[in-house]
Amino acid sequence: MKLLVSALEPSANLHLKEVLKHAEDIELTGIFDKSITQGTPLYDISEMAIMGVVDAIRKLRWFFEVADEMVALAKDADKVLLMDSSGFNLPLAKKLKAKYPQKEIIYYILPQVWASRPKRVEQLERYCDRLLGILPFEVDYYPQNKAEYVGHPLLDEIKTSFEGKSGTIAFMPGSRRGEISRLLPIFREVRRKLADKDALLIIPNNFSEERIAELYGDISEFEISRDTHSALARSEFAFICSGTATLEAALIGTPFTLAYIAKKIDYFIGKKLLGITQVGLANIILTRYNGTTLHKELLQEDVTAENLLSEYKDTDRTIFAQKAKELRDYLAHGSSENVAKIISGCQKG
Repeated sequence: MKLLVSALEPSANLHLKEVLKHAEDIELTGIFDKSITQGTPLYDISEMAIMGVVDAIRKLRWFFEVADEMVALAKDADKVLLMDSSGFNLPLAKKLKAKYPQKEIIYYILPQVWASRPKRVEQLERYCDRLLGILPFEVDYYPQNKAEYVGHPLLDEIKTSFEGKSGTIAFMPGSRRGEISRLLPIFREVRRKLADKDALLIIPNNFSEERIAELYGDISEFEISRDTHSALARSEFAFICSGTATLEAALIGTPFTLAYIAKKIDYFIGKKLLGITQVGLANIILTRYNGTTLHKELLQEDVTAENLLSEYKDTDRTIFAQKAKELRDYLAHGSSENVAKIISGCQKG
């Protein structure tokens, strides 16, 4: 089978690799990470990265051209797999469906329509044939019953569990320049006040030494780790910037608190205009499930060294462990094998 793939993000490609472990006789074409051996990408994902608004505007025409190239490639593809990146993949789905109305289009890792831009639901239902959700509650947003819950990919990808090594603290200040510059100085304060502990600074594994020096500055007070899962598993507690890492920590079982400082305008838009009340994915999922939360969320001016230290000391580890188990039980199972079966046609809608 020849499968046209559009997977622009590093996380999507991690999920794609897991799916391919369960698939046979599939040849990929399209956009995906060059390390994937089942095909030669039209473009590697590094070429799709955007750095800021100016870069996005400058590349806009080129992205339209790439989408047209993908439509041309689809002629010889048996099926289409779109993953995440709705800004590119939704317009692409529209073009593909107009050109090849009978060709099956599968969308895996759905846009977060439950958080913003709910009108995307109508577009997804119109242009895609199978909608594969990774959160149980999100499929309820699609009234045509075209969406289905397939499991969560992190339950396939996390191979370790909480060890609770006393005396080791993990710090995750994010991966974007703004996140790091706002959080790391406060994390340094916390680290100095916990001088008797081992401090792990978790850094994305694709960052070069030059990029680390540029973004982080002097980090000699920390032990550096590039393996998020093993670092979280060996830590007794973690301080984590908002993002997928909060869900990773929850599924591993490592107690943590979320610390996030957004730009003031972004915070205003999110809180006042979009009505966002939670930013931690683990909390969002658990609240949807049973109306409870897993961890504390410290935001904006509440992110201080004193507040973070209080969370470290006061977090009830027993309650956290129980809530983390409830979250894992709710997600139930991984998604990779189910997605592979759907692609191969072994699992019908």
